Amino acid sequence: MIRSIPASLLLLLSALTMPARAADIWVAPNGSDRNPGTAAQPLATLTMALRQARDLRRLRDASVQNGVHIWVKGGEYRLAEPWLFRPEDAGTASSPTIIEAAPGEQPVLSGGMSVTGWKKAAAAVPGLPKVAQGQLWVADAPLLAGRTFDFRQLWVNGRKAIRARTPNNDQLPRLLRWDTNKREAWIPAAALGGVKQPGQLEMVLHQMWAVNVLRVKSVVAQGKEARVTFHEPESRIQFEHPWPRPIIDGKNGSSAFYLTNAVELLDKPGEWFYDAARGQLLYWPRPGENLSTAQVIVPALETLVRVSGSLDQPVSYVQFRGLTFAYTTWLRPSEQGHVPLQAGLFMLDAYSLKTPGTPDKKDLENQAWLGRPSAAVELSGAHHTSFTRCRFEHLASAGLDYRSGTHDDAVTGCTFRDIAGNGLQMGKFSDEGTETHLPYNPIDPREICTNEVVENNLLTDCGNEDWGCVGIAAGYVRQTTIRHNEISQVPYTGISLGWGWTKTANAMHDNRLTGNYIHHYAQHTYDVAGIYTLSAQPGTVISENRVEEIGHAPYVHDPDHWFYLYLDEGSSGITVQDNWCPAEKFLANANGPNNVWKNNGPMVSDAIKQAAGLEPAYHDLRATAGK
Repeated sequence: MIRSIPASLLLLLSALTMPARAADIWVAPNGSDRNPGTAAQPLATLTMALRQARDLRRLRDASVQNGVHIWVKGGEYRLAEPWLFRPEDAGTASSPTIIEAAPGEQPVLSGGMSVTGWKKAAAAVPGLPKVAQGQLWVADAPLLAGRTFDFRQLWVNGRKAIRARTPNNDQLPRLLRWDTNKREAWIPAAALGGVKQPGQLEMVLHQMWAVNVLRVKSVVAQGKEARVTFHEPESRIQFEHPWPRPIIDGKNGSSAFYLTNAVELLDKPGEWFYDAARGQLLYWPRPGENLSTAQVIVPALETLVRVSGSLDQPVSYVQFRGLTFAYTTWLRPSEQGHVPLQAGLFMLDAYSLKTPGTPDKKDLENQAWLGRPSAAVELSGAHHTSFTRCRFEHLASAGLDYRSGTHDDAVTGCTFRDIAGNGLQMGKFSDEGTETHLPYNPIDPREICTNEVVENNLLTDCGNEDWGCVGIAAGYVRQTTIRHNEISQVPYTGISLGWGWTKTANAMHDNRLTGNYIHHYAQHTYDVAGIYTLSAQPGTVISENRVEEIGHAPYVHDPDHWFYLYLDEGSSGITVQDNWCPAEKFLANANGPNNVWKNNGPMVSDAIKQAAGLEPAYHDLRATAGK
C-alpha cells in the first residue's frame, strides 16, 4: 500500500534540497527605515541594516544559518557618527556578515558636509593679496548640530584644494636660528608673506624624516628677520625632544618650512582659507570650476566605521566588499599641534635624558610617549574580517587601522589614495602610557595582530599632508604577510615594518614582505627606504620586492642619505633576499644578530622584477585609481 507523504515533510525535504541562501538586507539612500529592507523596499541607513542583522542573530532566525548579506545600493551615505560593529554583530565561518556594494553600484560612506551658497566676493577682503582681490568666492561655513566646526581640508569635485600657504612651490625658506632655551625660531622676514599677526597661522617644519605642525603664537619682525613662538603643548615638546630635530647649517642648509592658514597667503587658484572668526570660507576657483554647480565638501567626522570587540568577546567574520570610505577629518593639529616621532605617531611627551640609559637600552638618550592618529576605519578585538575591493580616499588622517587584538584578517584589492597620513596602519606601536622604546610582548598573546594578510592593494598619494607618513605602517605584528602591493607617490617610506628600536625579543616574528612594487617614494624626506624595518623579528623574510624611483626633494638635509632597503636599529633575524632595485644602495644601522642579505640589487632576475606589484587580476586598480 502506498501512503501519502505529509505536507510538512515535503516542505522539509524541499528546504534541504534548495541551495543555501543568506538573509538579505538592502539599503539605499532613498530608502526608509520603516521599510522591511528588501530589494524593492530598502532601508535608508546602514545603522538600521546592521540592527536588523543583529536582531536576526539574537533571535536565532533560521534565515541567518548561512550568513547575513547587507546589500548597499549606490549613492552617498552621510554619517553623523561612526558605524559601530559590536560583538553582537559577529558572524561565524559558516554564517558570516557581508556588507557589499550592490552589483554594478558604488556606495560611498562619507564623513563630509557640503558647502553651498557660494557667491563672488563683492567687496575687497581685508588682508587678501592684491592678486586675489576680485577672484574669490565666499560661502558661509556649514553648521554641525547648529554650531560652526573646524576643518583642515576642502575638496572641490573630488579634488583636494590647497590650504592657503607660502611658498606655493618646493623652494622652501630655511630657519635662520633655533633657540631651545627661549623656545623661539628665527626666520627670514620675507618668508612671512605679508602676515603681521599670528591669527590662525601655522608653521609646517621639515625635520629629517618628519614634519611638524606648529601653531604660531607670536610673530615679531625685526629688520630682515622675524622671531616666531608657538603655542603649547607643541612648543614644549618641539623644543625638548631630540629626534627628529631641526637642522641648522646642515649638509644642505638648515631645516625648511612653509607657513599656512592665513588670508594673506591666499594668492593662487585652488587655495582656500577658513575665517573661523567670521564663519566664512574663502576660495579662489581653479580654471573650469563653477562654484554654482560644484560639489564642495569639508570633513566633519574623524572615523567612519569602528569594529570594536574585546579579546574575550571579539567581532568575527565580518566582510566589507566594494565600499568607498571618504571625507574624514582630523583636528588634533589644530587643537594641540602635531610633533611626530616617526610614521605619523605623535609625541604626547618627549625629552632628552641628562643621564642616558634604560634597563633595555644602555645608551638611550631620550624618551617619548606617543599617540596614534585616527583612521577612517578602525578595528580592534576582531578576527576573520576582510576588506575586498574597497576604496579609502579623501581622508585627513589614516585610511584603515587594525589596532590590536586582531588575527586572520585580509585586505585585498583595495585602493588607498589622497590620504593625509598613513594609508594602512596595523599592529600595536606603543600604548600612550608606555615609553615607546620599550619592547612590546604582552602576557596575553591575543593582543598581538597575527596572521594578517595585505595583498594586491594600490596605495598612492598617501601622506600628502603629514610628510613623515608611509604607505603601509606595520608595528608589532606577527606572522603577517604583505605581498604584491603597489605603493607610489609617498613622502617617506613605502612599507615600514616593526617598532621599538630594540634588539630585545618582543612580539614580532615570522613576517613576510614579498612581491611588492614600491616606486616614487621619499618625495619629501630622507633617511628613508622603500622598505624599512625596526627591532628583532626572527623568521621575517623580505624577498622578491621591486624598489625604484627615489624622490629628490631640494630641501632634504642630507641628499645622499636614502636607500632602497633599510634595516634600522635593533633589526634582527631578518632574511633579505632576491629583491630587485637599480643599485645596491642599502643600509644596516645598529642591527642585531642573524640578519641574512643575499642577492639583492640589479642582478636579480627580470622575472622577479616584472612579477612584483599587483597580480594580473588586480591591474585594473591602476586605471580606476583616480575615478
